[in-house]
Amino acid sequence: MALGLGPAAAYSPMFVLPTLNFTVSQVAAVCETLEESGDIERLGRFLWSLPVAHPNCSELNKNEAVLRARALVAFHTGSFRELYHILESHRFTKASHTKLQAMWLEAHYQEAEKLRGRPLGPVDKYRVRKKYPLPRTIWDGEQKTHCFKERTRSLLREWYLQDPYPNPTKKRELAQATGLTPTQVGNWFKNRRQRDRAAAAKNRYGNHFF
Repeated sequence: MALGLGPAAAYSPMFVLPTLNFTVSQVAAVCETLEESGDIERLGRFLWSLPVAHPNCSELNKNEAVLRARALVAFHTGSFRELYHILESHRFTKASHTKLQAMWLEAHYQEAEKLRGRPLGPVDKYRVRKKYPLPRTIWDGEQKTHCFKERTRSLLREWYLQDPYPNPTKKRELAQATGLTPTQVGNWFKNRRQRDRAAAAKNRYGNHFF
């Protein structure tokens, strides 16, 4: 199998680039350039143009720029199993974490949406993140507590925009999803409503005089 992703037939032979004499560093440089340009289709064609018996095949399979490019093409072609395999099989540097984490989460969101046949709500997404935590290969483990708190606040904010007055059932559901108690959830919504009312009153007061 070639180093590229997806069916080989997806890329027309007329677009195959001559790569037989490319060094590992040259292949990596092309991958980075195409990644930065956002031309995923051309990046995929380039990966498929790499010969199966490349003299530096083992090095290519360990090169971060090449692996990141393969992951990007896998994500955009919906080859999520291959994406997960790439992300879990190589320890990436911190510089790549943000982009790879976004692909990991979005891929799982899309799979969950397809399975459920409907868009995911804030609680659904939180449960997906809990079920499929970021692998340590794309996450350094730092600020775990801070990240968890921020995710909790983000979930509450998302839900507040949908319904600032959740009923007891929704409060219990949010409490289960965030690890808070229903009382804590209720207090958060109450405080947020008070802040929003105060901000609205301040704006009205300012507009009245100016």
